Amino acid sequence: MKLFLLSLSLLVLTACGYKPSSHYIKHIFEDAIYVEVEVDAIEPENAPFIKDEMNRLIYTRFKGRVVSKKEAGSSIHIRYGGSSFFPLAYEDGYVTRYRVIVRVTFTMETKAGRLTKSIASRVESDIQASSLTSSTLRVEAIRKGLSKALDEFLAYVSVKGMIIEEKKQIK
Repeated sequence: MKLFLLSLSLLVLTACGYKPSSHYIKHIFEDAIYVEVEVDAIEPENAPFIKDEMNRLIYTRFKGRVVSKKEAGSSIHIRYGGSSFFPLAYEDGYVTRYRVIVRVTFTMETKAGRLTKSIASRVESDIQASSLTSSTLRVEAIRKGLSKALDEFLAYVSVKGMIIEEKKQIK
């Protein structure tokens, strides 16, 4: 019975034409990708986080490799545009919950040409009475927003690659 269910699930996945995002991304990016992150003067501590997360996405989702600018067939320039905080809830006159909006702009030099995508991701987070804890929660909220922006970027590139593949199939 287990063998039958396993066979059926494999048949369904392969028969439906499912392809991972890395398949579609190959229509946009070369295997060798250069990543450059523009450091924000106000929050420079976020640049290494963005660079590390983008490198991780390239290795795990793009199935590519990060190389120097000279060796790269494609490049991604990331500009962190800062973050904004908006209070959502108050308790005894103090903010207890807020929304963070993180802005990131991606400029890509790819097989498909030059593409630019601006993303504003939103994260809601709690805040504590302790200023030390609040500072840590603030940084965590910004990093969650940056991670969401990178995931949205991955989805954007996958869709662009899927469109290119469909155009090739039509021709």
